[in-house]
Amino acid sequence: MTYQEVFETVKEKFKDADVSHINEKLAFQFNITGEGEGIFYAEVKDGKLSIEPYEYYDRDAIFICKADTLFKIMDGKMDPVMAFTMQKLKVEGDLGKALRLKELMK
Repeated sequence: MTYQEVFETVKEKFKDADVSHINEKLAFQFNITGEGEGIFYAEVKDGKLSIEPYEYYDRDAIFICKADTLFKIMDGKMDPVMAFTMQKLKVEGDLGKALRLKELMK
């Protein structure tokens, strides 16, 4: 899987995410390792979600994992806390805000 395919898959999965209930700005950067390696970000601002294929310097948290791990988390097949505990997911930054990632996947 290429980076472009990883990015497009993530963007497609998030396209219907309801973030209208999130009243604060959240910015997450995803650093994909291994197959499909690359960086993209997801930002919630003013009740809207944007996903772009760039590094984001004003981020709340960085998630570092393989594409397969991210897809399992997004599909509800792996709990992000469990992925972190099993060292399949690394998190840098504000852990409190990082835990809000689940809200984007409802």
